[in-house]
Amino acid sequence: MNYVWFALMAIALVVAALRGTADGMTKGALDGAKTAVEISIGLVGVMSLWLGIMRIAEKAGLVSLLARAISPLTRILFPDVPREHPASGTIVLSLAANMLGLNNASTPLGIKAMEELETLNPHSGTATNAMVMFMSLNTSGIQFVPATMMAILSASGSANPTAIIAPSLLATTIGTIGAVIATKILERFSPEPPPTPRAEVIEGIEPAEIVA
Repeated sequence: MNYVWFALMAIALVVAALRGTADGMTKGALDGAKTAVEISIGLVGVMSLWLGIMRIAEKAGLVSLLARAISPLTRILFPDVPREHPASGTIVLSLAANMLGLNNASTPLGIKAMEELETLNPHSGTATNAMVMFMSLNTSGIQFVPATMMAILSASGSANPTAIIAPSLLATTIGTIGAVIATKILERFSPEPPPTPRAEVIEGIEPAEIVA
């Protein structure tokens, strides 16, 4: 990505120099930087408000309630994950937090879910179907409360920042359905290989001693 951004800036500088618009480009860059700082500062108050509300909802048990509601669906989407395995619970909680816009809570839960899924992985370093499905759901992510976008709209002077809730819910729902369908289709073309045979390990005895 560093090379891409450097190439874009270099091309812009060359084109501006050839067309004689270097002054306009410089002014536009400075104005854009000023606007970015103003929006960022304006986001502090709005984001604090929404994150505070969502934190209260989390403490009140809303995340757990939503997690219980979607747990039957996750069992269908993750058939390879045993119901009693720790990965099952962290997956549900991560998805629920993501739906509510609790990114600060969803991120550590997502990392923990991936760590738990790795314990079920017979080929360390290669993503399993469950890992790919989890990433697809987190990337597409149905958003009931798009707090970040609402905060940006509010900081930018929008008269009705909450108007984005319905379109965002529709768009993220369609995106999530598409992600699930694509993942399930691609799973058929890339089935997981069988587990690599491992030597039996007895507590207190090294594998070499077992062979001997």
